[in-house]
Amino acid sequence: MTTEALKTTILTLAALVVAAPALAHGFEDCTKEPKDKWQPQAEAEAAATAAGYTVTTSEVEGSCYEVHVKDKDGNPHELFYNPVDLQLVQTHDE
Repeated sequence: MTTEALKTTILTLAALVVAAPALAHGFEDCTKEPKDKWQPQAEAEAAATAAGYTVTTSEVEGSCYEVHVKDKDGNPHELFYNPVDLQLVQTHDE
């Protein structure tokens, strides 16, 4: 392996090590509004159910409602809702 290839490999691995926690962590930035303007968490679960998902759990993640769901085929997903207007901000496959 050449010195240049070794440098590239090391830099790539270093970037992956730094980025991995951010990639593994959920989406967190849905609103800047204070919590007293948020709708109830159950409303985000209701929005997911209305969209055809089966809700398994939900939690607050940063400034988002993170709703863990399964689709009609049983595949798990994470849905991130803005807690103020309940707009779906992001989805992740689990």
